[in-house]
Amino acid sequence: MADKQISLPAKLINGGIAGLIGVTCVFPIDLAKTRLQNQQNGQRMYASMSDCLIKTIRSEGYFGMYRGAAVNLTLVTPEKAIKLAANDFFRHQLSKDGQKLTLPKEMLAGCGAGTCQVIVTTPMEMLKIQLQDAGRIAAQRKILAAQAQLSAQGGTQPSVEAPAAPRPTATQLTRDLLRNHGIAGLYKGLGATLLRDVPFSIVYFPLFANLNQLGRPSSEEKSPFYVSFLAGCVAGSAAAVAVNPCDVVKTRLQSLERGVNEDTYSGFLDCARKIWRHEGPSAFLKGAYCRALVIAPLFGIAQVVYFLGIAESLLGLLQEPQA
Repeated sequence: MADKQISLPAKLINGGIAGLIGVTCVFPIDLAKTRLQNQQNGQRMYASMSDCLIKTIRSEGYFGMYRGAAVNLTLVTPEKAIKLAANDFFRHQLSKDGQKLTLPKEMLAGCGAGTCQVIVTTPMEMLKIQLQDAGRIAAQRKILAAQAQLSAQGGTQPSVEAPAAPRPTATQLTRDLLRNHGIAGLYKGLGATLLRDVPFSIVYFPLFANLNQLGRPSSEEKSPFYVSFLAGCVAGSAAAVAVNPCDVVKTRLQSLERGVNEDTYSGFLDCARKIWRHEGPSAFLKGAYCRALVIAPLFGIAQVVYFLGIAESLLGLLQEPQA
């Protein structure tokens, strides 16, 4: 007997709940990933993830690690909901008479899910990256200004700290992008986002489904929640590292502000070529372990919420008085 069909509202609610919990848990690591990926040779502010987080807390306070979190918390619900629901929809459409999907069809379903989600992912990432990287840019400019002042004074007097420039908010960024570039401004880096998210979903969903299948006691039962969690973590980490080069390029392309002497880019190929030439191939793995640490629990939590059916229970409670 096949598993019962889950309603679309339940899928959307499950995806939203999972996204909110996951983002809250791992957002500081995601901030470190963005800052590590954006720093270029010769202008390195951070040596590692832990160094980045420690310096962020010292200069911006504890909540500095959550800059841009409001954007993610607002948009992660539709993003995760679309991703999970779309994958289920495409898997259902590609299955025949309840037969197990072949690997190519599982990959095709993942491709469809990744393509659908960029509708929300691209503007979310565009806004989040500006907010996350603002602290790195401000700290770099502050250090360079202090060095310049110290050099001009011959090192005999302490430098006077310049007033900090006001940091933008998500609302201001959205307004400016729409005013200056129209809706296309929010979708800068769309191609790079597709090149990251479509391969990610092609790898993630089939790998998760097959790992999760290994833990099922029988064909008529769901896998235990810990199996779903571990399968989500392993599949998420593997897919995240596999597409990290595209994530580095996407992050660079979507960053509007540049640090001193940092390269600018005209497109995906130009960005990839300059990174290879100026920073070497290892630069494409910047932030890879951070991204794995973000994605693993994020998708592990998502799959646990999804498979536990929290939304079904909530909807059931709401419908009970009407029964």
